[in-house]
Amino acid sequence: MWQQRLIRLQPRPRGFHLVTGEILAALPELRGCRVGLLHLWLRHTSASLTVNENADPAVRRDFERFFARLAPEGERGYEHDDEGPDDLPAHFKASLLGCQLSLPVSDGCLALGTWQGIYLGEHREHGGVRQVLATLNGEAV
Repeated sequence: MWQQRLIRLQPRPRGFHLVTGEILAALPELRGCRVGLLHLWLRHTSASLTVNENADPAVRRDFERFFARLAPEGERGYEHDDEGPDDLPAHFKASLLGCQLSLPVSDGCLALGTWQGIYLGEHREHGGVRQVLATLNGEAV
């Protein structure tokens, strides 16, 4: 079975946001997949997808502080600054973290670990709606 859907994630402020539930809600077909892969492709260059701790919100806040130090805004010398001081640092962060995930599907569920969830890294102050192209490939139940 093959399924593909464009998922529009609600706008969020800068930071790391747990979006596992939002992704799953948009993919009811996943429940009919016995074994397979879900590929998520974020169609943006200033946001990212990653998998990490899903329980303690402090982890997401610490991620934001770490990446703010790693790629600070307002650095002189960025040539690409037409869209504001958060633009190029957002591109750096998105490149480091990536824009895609391939996740295993087992018995109609994502086979994430106990403490794992899908994060959207929103690296712009006002990134707006983010689009994720989800492709599910697997064996039906």
